Amino acid sequence: MKKKSGLVVLSLMLVAVLMLSACGKSGGNGNSGTGATNNGAGEPTKEPSAEQVTVTLAGWGASPEEQDLLNQTLKEFEAKYPNIKVNYEVIADQYMDVIKTRLIGGEGPDVFYLDAFEAPGLIEHNVLEPLDQYVTPEFDVTDFEKPMLDAFKQEGVTYGFPKDFSTLAMFYNKKDFEEAGIAAPPTTWEELQAAAIKLTKKEGGKTVRFGFGVAPELARQMFMIQAFGGRVADENGNAAYASPEAVKGLQLVTDMHNVDKASGEPKEVGAGWGGEMFGQGKASIVFEGNWAIPFLESNYKDLDYGTAELPTVNGKQGTMAFTVAYVMNKQSKQKEAAWQLISYLTGKEGMKTWTSKGFALPTRKSVSQELGYDKDELRGAIVAGAAYATPWQAGATLPTIMNNFNNQFVDAFMGNSKLEDAMKKAQDVANKEIAAAK
Repeated sequence: MKKKSGLVVLSLMLVAVLMLSACGKSGGNGNSGTGATNNGAGEPTKEPSAEQVTVTLAGWGASPEEQDLLNQTLKEFEAKYPNIKVNYEVIADQYMDVIKTRLIGGEGPDVFYLDAFEAPGLIEHNVLEPLDQYVTPEFDVTDFEKPMLDAFKQEGVTYGFPKDFSTLAMFYNKKDFEEAGIAAPPTTWEELQAAAIKLTKKEGGKTVRFGFGVAPELARQMFMIQAFGGRVADENGNAAYASPEAVKGLQLVTDMHNVDKASGEPKEVGAGWGGEMFGQGKASIVFEGNWAIPFLESNYKDLDYGTAELPTVNGKQGTMAFTVAYVMNKQSKQKEAAWQLISYLTGKEGMKTWTSKGFALPTRKSVSQELGYDKDELRGAIVAGAAYATPWQAGATLPTIMNNFNNQFVDAFMGNSKLEDAMKKAQDVANKEIAAAK
């Protein structure tokens, strides 16, 4: 958690850098979208230039398979735009700290990954290039899943285009369901509760398999807070999850553990996360994302499981969405080339290559349909959730809000404190820290 002095210094340094950068310009970039043509694949481009330019791209590490796909996509881009060379750098550790430090020093990459969680903070610090001025109709912004695109907008201005995403879907063990006499995955929270009780298995008074595996953290529970009208943060950026509406949704989660004794978190059974808990047969149902599919295929090949959309809560369909965009450094000296890279990577052609193996899911509906993910036996439920998902984002103060929630909610989930008291404590401490950082 950052202290007040650190936030103030960061803000002042970013402002100073941007002011110096602005002094060297004349009239900004209002004309940067002029003279655009379409390359036939939906990526708007400038008229071809003979000048050789280099664009720097930064991202975090990935699996070897994902790295190969990105390298292939970049190779195809360079073949299409021979005047642009892409220098790609993997920042393996402390990615956002490194990016912020480089932006402060005026040495940030031209294009870089940005998680929706971090986007509001960088947008507020005015270090990202607005992208709407570069877009032509052929780029087809309407093709993006709306919640993913909106995660990188502020006051109607677009600062990034999402490269991939995942929602949470319900993973369920088909063998466990058959043995428990459950014919189909639950579609409401009440059905989930009943199924979890049936599926929970004890041996010698000890639970060896929970019906429902839960991650007691804000990133997985935000949609539960919203189910009855609650909010994670208010319009001033203060924590708001101690309201009766928020607590009502969270109570459903804690009651299944403390009253029904039908759910548990991974640590209770010696697992590191929900996918591992599920793969080991220690939970019959978990809420996980697309990342769990290759994990289960690699580590639990014989597991017979299915996926479904999350059950409705209070009659409302909901889930979480996790998405990452390509964004442009406002201080980039190669903005036209940087846009050509972004528009290719998030255009239909580049996105098709990047998501072709299913390690990541396309944020463009047309690409998802072309690759068959919307009808896929396992990924279809994840794709379906995109239309109504809540992106993992709630303003620039979310890191503080999240840390305090996670510290207190797990105690309430484990039955060590009353939920209302835990949420009030988390909210009060978070808001004191937010006020102190202003």
